[in-house]
Amino acid sequence: MKKWNVDAAHSSIGFSVKHMMVSKVRGSFGDFGAEVEANETDLTAANIAFTIKVASINTGNEDRDNHLRSADFFDVEQYPEIKFVANNITKKDDDYEIAGDITIKDVTKQIVFEAEYGGKGTNPWGQEVVAFSAETKLNREDFGLTWNQALETGGVLVGKDIKITIDLEANPA
Repeated sequence: MKKWNVDAAHSSIGFSVKHMMVSKVRGSFGDFGAEVEANETDLTAANIAFTIKVASINTGNEDRDNHLRSADFFDVEQYPEIKFVANNITKKDDDYEIAGDITIKDVTKQIVFEAEYGGKGTNPWGQEVVAFSAETKLNREDFGLTWNQALETGGVLVGKDIKITIDLEANPA
C-alpha cells in the first residue's frame, strides 16, 4: 500500500438538499484534508480518513452560509470539523462500498459511500494520479441539524436528506 496526498485543487466535497420541497440547493466545503493509504488497484484494505473544516462551507450565498455556520445548524464555534473514518471497504463489481463513521456536531453514525474508481494517469509534470468519486445520503436531523421552517403551503423549507458527493484526485506522497 502507498500513502496518497489529496490534490485539493482537483478534488471537491459537495452536497445538495431540497429547498421548499421542490428545488435543490447545492454547496461545497473548500477546506478539507484526507489521510489515504491504499493500493490504487484494490481499495478493500485501504485506510481512509477525511477532515472537513465546516467554516469553509459555500453555497454561493453569504447570508445562507453564515446561517449554516451558526448554532441553528453546524455551530462552527463549538464543532469546527466534520470527520469521516472508513472501517469496512468492499468491492462490488467494478465499484466499492466504503462504510465508515461520520462525526458531525459530536454525533457519530455509520454511513456507506458508493465509490467509483475514475482511473489512473500521469499529469504533465510526470506525477502519477488516481481518481475516485463517491456518493452517500444522510438524514441531517440524525446529527442535530434540526432547524427548519414550516411553509404556509405545507411542507418545510429545508429537506432532511443531504446528498454528499466527493470527487477525489490523489498522487503518491
